Amino acid sequence: MLDLDKLKDHIFDIVGALYEVHTELGPGLNEYCYQEGLRLQLEEQGISYQKELTIHPTYHGKEMDAVYRVDFLCKGDIVIECKSVDELNGDMRAQLYNYMRLLKCPCGIIVNFAGKKAVIERYFYDDQTHDILTVDGRVVHKYRH
Repeated sequence: MLDLDKLKDHIFDIVGALYEVHTELGPGLNEYCYQEGLRLQLEEQGISYQKELTIHPTYHGKEMDAVYRVDFLCKGDIVIECKSVDELNGDMRAQLYNYMRLLKCPCGIIVNFAGKKAVIERYFYDDQTHDILTVDGRVVHKYRH
């Protein structure tokens, strides 16, 4: 069973970093500008990260040639996907959920920097049940296994 309060505390400084980037850069820039801003902010705060982490899914235990690039993996277990779009949609969220599942990361954040206010959504992955949960514990996606 996931300890959602503990996980929310674990990502608290990351969420603060995302708001700081949006406050500094403002709305309307492209995704790559925000990614660079986030990289610099994470360094300023001393938060460990990997940028554009490459992952290969597996099939029947064998690594596939298919490649995915995660925008950021912070603290070794927090997936961050950065967007600069009119509105977040289900496909974008599914991308985050899949990265969380493939990396077995309990925490995922998708952020949309495009608007006047940053839109930050936090999700949690339960590796036991294969469920994706919201911050209030509601299941938003189930993986079959």
